[in-house]
Amino acid sequence: MEVLGIDIGGSGMKGAVVNVETGKMLSERYRVSTPQPANPQNMAEALRGIVRHFGWSGQIGCGFPAAILHGVAKTAANIDDSWIGTNVEKLFSKTTNCLVKVINDVDAAGLAEVHFGVGKNVRGSIIMITLGTGIGTALFIDGMLYPNTELGHIIMNGMDAEHYTSNETRKTQNLDWDEWAQRINEYLAYMEALFWPDLIIIGGGGSKYHEHFFHKLKTQAEIKPAHLLNEAGIIGSAFYTTVAH
Repeated sequence: MEVLGIDIGGSGMKGAVVNVETGKMLSERYRVSTPQPANPQNMAEALRGIVRHFGWSGQIGCGFPAAILHGVAKTAANIDDSWIGTNVEKLFSKTTNCLVKVINDVDAAGLAEVHFGVGKNVRGSIIMITLGTGIGTALFIDGMLYPNTELGHIIMNGMDAEHYTSNETRKTQNLDWDEWAQRINEYLAYMEALFWPDLIIIGGGGSKYHEHFFHKLKTQAEIKPAHLLNEAGIIGSAFYTTVAH
């Protein structure tokens, strides 16, 4: 079964056709810049352009940078606040004349890793953590997603954890690998104290540099870098159409 997967972020919107049985991308990835202002009208038009690029008329899965509840955006991360309260599924379905299913973007990446990446066939609990502009999280129990976790916003040292530990913080504060690894370890210890996961998957932009800091991480759970990297959001968004209600 083929589905068009689209991964939407604050800076870019990218898509590809995906075989949802194998998790393989069947086309080259196509990317456009997220329009500014990143409001519903502008982004819906950009999405229409991606769909037209592929000549697509089938089902679409879309990862979106917000907490999504029954198709409605409840937050807005690096996009316009006017998205809050918008039924993203209805808007995108109307704009594209296709059936569109929408999921939080980190949840989408987590689905890809759990079903086709390093989390495949792992029993028990898995936390996917993306270290990027902020911190994104996805939580799974025996392969089942608990959606819209916002564990990057727990308070550490008097601030949101993502302001203390994200890859963006590493860059803006010019942290060396030892300093950043220590902050990641503090965050991971917090996650383990709360959830006792069997596996922790580290993704996001920071995972590209895992050879610099992974050997410094200390967890009781097994810890692995994400495997699918930039393709995870597209693949997971497409796969979501097979499990969405």
